[in-house]
Amino acid sequence: MSTMDIVTVTNLSKRYGDFTAVNGVSFSIHRGEIFGLLGPNGAGKTTTINMMIGLARPSGGSVVINGIDAVKNVKKAQSVMGIVPDESNLYDEMDGFDNLCFCGALYGMQRAAREKRARELLEQFDLTKAGKRPFKAYSKGMRRKLTIAAAIIHMPEILFLDEPTTGIDVESARQIRQLLLELKQRGTTIFITTHYIEEAERICDRIAFIVDGNIVASGSVPQLMESVSHGHAIRLAADKDLEPIAGKLQEHFENCIVKTGTDHTVTLVSQEPIALSPVLQYLDSLGISVFEAREIRPSLEEVFVRVTGIEASKLRKEKEKGGRAK
Repeated sequence: MSTMDIVTVTNLSKRYGDFTAVNGVSFSIHRGEIFGLLGPNGAGKTTTINMMIGLARPSGGSVVINGIDAVKNVKKAQSVMGIVPDESNLYDEMDGFDNLCFCGALYGMQRAAREKRARELLEQFDLTKAGKRPFKAYSKGMRRKLTIAAAIIHMPEILFLDEPTTGIDVESARQIRQLLLELKQRGTTIFITTHYIEEAERICDRIAFIVDGNIVASGSVPQLMESVSHGHAIRLAADKDLEPIAGKLQEHFENCIVKTGTDHTVTLVSQEPIALSPVLQYLDSLGISVFEAREIRPSLEEVFVRVTGIEASKLRKEKEKGGRAK
């Protein structure tokens, strides 16, 4: 394990009879980063996280967390974890404060310490007013926030979250993403599973794509985009139709592929970086004014589609249904 890695997963597999749910996946998580496992429902995300946190025994492979063999020493490994399941494990009849204190007691915290920490978390998560209300009276978003608070009451080294924003309203999802970014700034390492491409792109430092139990690509968002990029592209918007001069542009910039659009735009694509100034000067010489110029990069959604062959619309449909990834 590298000194910068807090988690190393090596050839991790899970089989149920003849069915292989996870097929020899390997990846590492750097200390202090947010790492996302992104894939459609049924891809193996929940099975993977369950093996990492000790809720499912691997058929093969290893998981090392903070130097601890998490397969052989489950309890010891769990002592450095915070775990947020896709369904809350808190008690409906208890209020928010008592739920947090109870979880603190389970982690061996002294009474004064856990009560102080519970009050701090209720304030941090904007739940102070709800602290004395029973958990069953909380909205879905509030329930998710308190479940995250309970998972970090003992200040774990790493926080695991399975589909943290599935099935909750947009504003609560935004608040939870912000909370995760704040936890990262405070030094917590975070591992999430998600089938929301936008969520992964917004908060994750690195991402692994998992499909049919196999990791098909991994890296930072820029690295993933670079892996499918076939060169450089700029798009220009002008004050008139550019179709009539497409041939001249292609002849003048012979190292570029020129594509004109119906909305007075032209896109130049090249294997080498494209200098913008000569293009603007040439168009100006033809009496064409450019009012917008921007570099075109693939989105994470485009990367996912190209790498996995799965249309992003499939993930969006799962998002709309609030489906639970396995």
